[in-house]
Amino acid sequence: MEEKLKHLLQHWIEHSIEHTNKYEEWAKKIENEKPEVAECLKKAVEKFREGEEFLREALHKLS
Repeated sequence: MEEKLKHLLQHWIEHSIEHTNKYEEWAKKIENEKPEVAECLKKAVEKFREGEEFLREALHKLS
């Protein structure tokens, strides 16, 4: 069970990073055209990165 959770946490972290990078990329793309939307995406990036830190912490506690 613990090994499965370690595997899942690593997968979730990697998957989240991929998505977070895309959110950031799109925020930059639309920054001039839709600054209010870009700002929302940037805020989401901050929260997702915070979530990734919690997932890393959980993974570390299992190791």
